[in-house]
Amino acid sequence: MALKEHPDLFVQALVAGRLGVKTTLEETRTERFIGMASRGAFPVPLRYYGAHSGRWSGQDSVNLQNLPSRGKGVNTLKRAILPPPGHVFIDCDSAQIEARTLAWLAGQTDLVAAFMAKQDVYKMMACRIYGLQEDQIDKPKRDVGKTVILGAGYGVGAAKLQAFLKLQAKVEVSLDEAQRIVTAYRNTYNMIPRLWRSGETALRALMSGNGYIVDVPGVLTANPEKGGIRMPNGMHILYPDLGQNSEGQWEYTSKGKTVKLYSGKVVENLTQGLARIIIGEQMLRIAKRYKPVLTVHDAIGIVAPIEEGDEARAYVEECMSWCPPWATGLPLACESGMGASYGDC
Repeated sequence: MALKEHPDLFVQALVAGRLGVKTTLEETRTERFIGMASRGAFPVPLRYYGAHSGRWSGQDSVNLQNLPSRGKGVNTLKRAILPPPGHVFIDCDSAQIEARTLAWLAGQTDLVAAFMAKQDVYKMMACRIYGLQEDQIDKPKRDVGKTVILGAGYGVGAAKLQAFLKLQAKVEVSLDEAQRIVTAYRNTYNMIPRLWRSGETALRALMSGNGYIVDVPGVLTANPEKGGIRMPNGMHILYPDLGQNSEGQWEYTSKGKTVKLYSGKVVENLTQGLARIIIGEQMLRIAKRYKPVLTVHDAIGIVAPIEEGDEARAYVEECMSWCPPWATGLPLACESGMGASYGDC
């Protein structure tokens, strides 16, 4: 959106074209929804291991994983997804699961404790950034703290954080100010940069044929025999043809293409992989009573009879607050909504 006002007219034209194509894609998706509705119940096709982290991804040109979360047209599409007559839709989202898992993996005990105590970690971060007390933090400053907590955990630099703040928090800062904020985050939660360095060590272990425990709880292990990092469910996040290029940058091969890799990206892969495992195990618990009908990243949707709505919602929240045995001490939490359609949640 910022590039629409770029001084280069060519960039403006390119962005206008891209936005036009995006609009066409939404029209196409709407037409596809209508066509699917004529055939019966709405299917949610998923690729079981679609992303490198192991997360599901959409397929068959019906990708609910990338359905935008804002905009009038989007709400219309979401409200078009209905439960059967006599039922309600319940959508439950694992709150801040990546930030919580990251803190737990890094052994950042103060942040883990803050999540566990249901403290406002966004305000806490804003206090450190601005040197103020919590009662002095207004919404714009809290939004900055939120963007930093959710966006700076994988080694983001000043320029990228500057862009994140403008896009997500609607706050414009100078590059120097963005660098100061990055430094404040890394100094406040110094165990997280240490985890990034551990990710780098894991790559070197894979190259040298050595095993290595990546995280503080000890649930992630570099396994050179498999060429990847072992997850607690026995699967591996793999890095085929791992090596360093002439500039010393890490690379691996994915789907026939060379992909660049760095320590923060390794930690992101692992954190998202763990989140996916947790959501999968929680989904199995939910399925003992209610069939999951939809999953989008860290959220699970079910339908339940109207008279069971409150009971079903409480059950789903209980399941999504549950920790697998290997994740003792991980401060999970969730938020849910219930309504007459997916959009109403």
